[in-house]
This record gives sequence, structure tokens and C-alpha cells, in this order.
Amino acid sequence: MRLIIGGLTTILAMLALASSTFAAANTNTLTGTVGPGYTITMNKKTVKAGTYVITIHDLASIHDFHLTGPGVDKKTSVTGTGTTKWTMKLKKGTYHFVCDPHHTIMHGVLTAT
Repeated sequence: MRLIIGGLTTILAMLALASSTFAAANTNTLTGTVGPGYTITMNKKTVKAGTYVITIHDLASIHDFHLTGPGVDKKTSVTGTGTTKWTMKLKKGTYHFVCDPHHTIMHGVLTAT
């Protein structure tokens, strides 16, 4: 009986570990970068609607990264630099990212389908 209980405990522990690893592997991620120089990018142009962890690398103290779209209005500061993470639900639609001080030359589009 102890052998059966020990075996079941081992199997349940393995299943719990496997499910948490699977969940981590399915996290939707995006990466945006602003600077150095006059560049602003997002690592994908089209994504499926859903919840995302968006990592923003702000590499210049003269820029910000401003993301807007359906229900979204998030930005980094112009004078600050560093890495910021946002967790948000992207609905179907068009999202715009821009450097506010240089919006005429630093901008892009992300589409959620």
C-alpha cells in the first residue's frame, strides 16, 4: 500500500511540475524598444488577441514608448530609461506605438486579430 501511495505522490508531483512548465511556455510576450538614436520597434507586427506581457526597453532619455489602442494607453517617461513590463489584454484591433516628442518620425503599428 505504501508503494502505491508513494508512486501516486510521485506521479502527481510530476504532473504539477509539467503543468506549470507548460503554462510558462504559453505566456504571450512582446518586446518593444525605443532608442538608441531615433528608432522605435516592436518585435511583432501582428498577434492574436489575448493577454500579453509586454517588455519595453527604453534606451534613451530623450524618448518615450507610448502604446495606445482599444482600452490601452501606456507609456514610459521621456526622461527615464530602463526596462518596464506591462501585462495587458490586447483586444482585436489596431494599436499604435510612438515616441511622443518625435511622433512624426518614430512610430509603428501592432495589429491584434
